[in-house]
Amino acid sequence: MSEPRLKPQLPLGGASPRIETFAGLAITENPGFALASLASRRDRAAEFASAVQALFGFALPGPGRFAASPPYTVIWTGPEQWLVEAPMATHEDIARMLKGKLGGAASVTEQTDGWARFELEGARLAGVFERLCALDLRQMQAGEARHTIIEHLGCLVMCRVPLTVITVLGPRSAARSLHHAMVTAAKSVL
Repeated sequence: MSEPRLKPQLPLGGASPRIETFAGLAITENPGFALASLASRRDRAAEFASAVQALFGFALPGPGRFAASPPYTVIWTGPEQWLVEAPMATHEDIARMLKGKLGGAASVTEQTDGWARFELEGARLAGVFERLCALDLRQMQAGEARHTIIEHLGCLVMCRVPLTVITVLGPRSAARSLHHAMVTAAKSVL
């Protein structure tokens, strides 16, 4: 008798990513990225800055911003704190990888399974977000990342292409509620 194999479930509970399409908008569940939090340790700021510059090849973004150079995207989340994302296919163990490269200058924690990631793309994006939250997508520029509340959930919204492509990161434990809110808003507008 063979042992049953464990099969991972995506944030929305399926075996494959869920995609919702509307006229002028697509909402896609995107499990293809690993996430880790990154923070500078006290009294090690210079060592930390040097190590992250060497690893990422760019300076860490400031408040309300994210920066990217494949394979990494780094998102500012608070004073001396960032969220790092990289493709799951090559960085499934992202926290261990970062710890190994940044040493004792950084505190790193695994975050992949704590978040659900959705990509929203389409020309009608701004109208949908007017129903979802207080964030004005019309004012966001590429490279901006904002904290906001969607359906009573603290979320991070990243502007990839103004008014056309954004990423929403929300708590995995409430992924279905977040998805439902986005789909409901899209149906009411589109």
